[in-house]
Amino acid sequence: MKKQRVLLTGASGGMGSLGLKELLKDTDKQDITALVMDTEADRQKMKEFENRKGLTIYWGDLTNYKDVYECVKNSDIILHVAALVSPAADYKPKLAMKVNYGSMKNIIDSIREQGRMEEVKVVSIGTIAETGDRMPPIHWGRVGDPIKPSIYDYYAVSKIAAERLLVESGLKYWVSLRQTGIMGPVMSNVKDAIMFHNCLDNVLEYVSDRDSGILLGNLARFHYTGELSQDFWGHIYNIGGGESCRVDTFTMYKKLYGAIGFKDLNHVINPKWYATRNFHGQYYLDSDQLEKHLHFRHDSMQYFYDSYHKNLGMTGTMARILCKLPGGQNFMGNMMKKMFLKIARTEHGTVRYLEENMEAHIDAYWGSKKAWEKIPENINDFEHFKNWDKVVHIYHGYDESKPEEALDLEDVKGAAEFRGGECKSLTMKKGDWKSKLQFKCAFGHEFDASPRLILEGGHWCPECERKSWNYAARAKVDPFFAQVWDPLHDKNEIEREYKKEVTELDVSLR
Repeated sequence: MKKQRVLLTGASGGMGSLGLKELLKDTDKQDITALVMDTEADRQKMKEFENRKGLTIYWGDLTNYKDVYECVKNSDIILHVAALVSPAADYKPKLAMKVNYGSMKNIIDSIREQGRMEEVKVVSIGTIAETGDRMPPIHWGRVGDPIKPSIYDYYAVSKIAAERLLVESGLKYWVSLRQTGIMGPVMSNVKDAIMFHNCLDNVLEYVSDRDSGILLGNLARFHYTGELSQDFWGHIYNIGGGESCRVDTFTMYKKLYGAIGFKDLNHVINPKWYATRNFHGQYYLDSDQLEKHLHFRHDSMQYFYDSYHKNLGMTGTMARILCKLPGGQNFMGNMMKKMFLKIARTEHGTVRYLEENMEAHIDAYWGSKKAWEKIPENINDFEHFKNWDKVVHIYHGYDESKPEEALDLEDVKGAAEFRGGECKSLTMKKGDWKSKLQFKCAFGHEFDASPRLILEGGHWCPECERKSWNYAARAKVDPFFAQVWDPLHDKNEIEREYKKEVTELDVSLR
């Protein structure tokens, strides 16, 4: 049987490097090309893979069309993992769009130019950030819920544009896997202001870096052996670690800090430094679907706790000793708080927003200055959400119990109306999720989109998505979107529209 040719991007990153290790277990079945940036840092990371049988390292740039074309030319299946992710993307939004959207465009254009749209398989790693803030009580979600990138989250904005391009590309074989928070040594070492954007009552269904690597390896392996169902392709999935990887942020902190001796978290956590909304995360109602295809889950949250404490090293040992002494928790906690405060005062820090009275940011992350003022200074006085198991279902605007082949124009028209707009197409082939139809949003923008993008992806008007975060105005005219906005916002809040500084239309590649 002819060997499978695999192209992997992002091989020097966390998920990509562990994916590469899994792929290299099957070099008797496949030849692997890793497209890697030619930088000193990337060369250091790739040293362990040099001269490995079945692996070609192509030093190039995903935003350079010629590099991408050459790699695509020798590929049967593309595992597109590479991206400029948060928090780096927060500081360089234009570069994030160029890399994350531009790389997808180069891949698709290369396949099209080579006349291989019917044969090359493209696997894209998207992000949970596409659906944004899903704080309680709407903390359970699934694919098809409204696309809603958090305000100022340009990583999410760039990945939304890339996913839209992929779904509507015309490729016969594609899949978009929305990755959740990846736990492991890298996450345990994050020292950026983004840690204070993650609200104390936020939830995430994490997945480990190791299991993410297994996912990539199994996908390629199962495709080669024929174990991967044809039904896998042409869909969007959520990547999640399952029940053992679901946790709220405060419970995670209790585990992390409790294990190094803090019996009272007031010594180490100031709740007024943490946002109360506008991050991303949810528990998944549908992550088991991907597990059934790829069988990748092994780790639980304990893997992250162990990684965190291992990363602390002697600091953790010292904390355990000090916290047992009289006044030790207070002493150790004050040291940690000083370090945290320094981080929270950096460019994207929540404390900086407050101290410099950045009203738009304050409204985005707390609702208002008055809302922030109501947050207690003592974590023990903070009222936490408790009903984590209660599911508030988001209605998608059509009868999902119908088989896909039964979808008709009336279903799509009803879904469009539920989004405050209309489907203007007069005809539709029954069961056709791929062909584009004509739509108009509540603000009068007309656009073409496939039922797959709208109904399964949760996407809507590209003009609104490009222009701004116009969420308050949209929720007034879009019942579908209001389900994920109104429960988290007071009707008396200032209704802001946040302009976006970059769109996919600004990307120039060749």
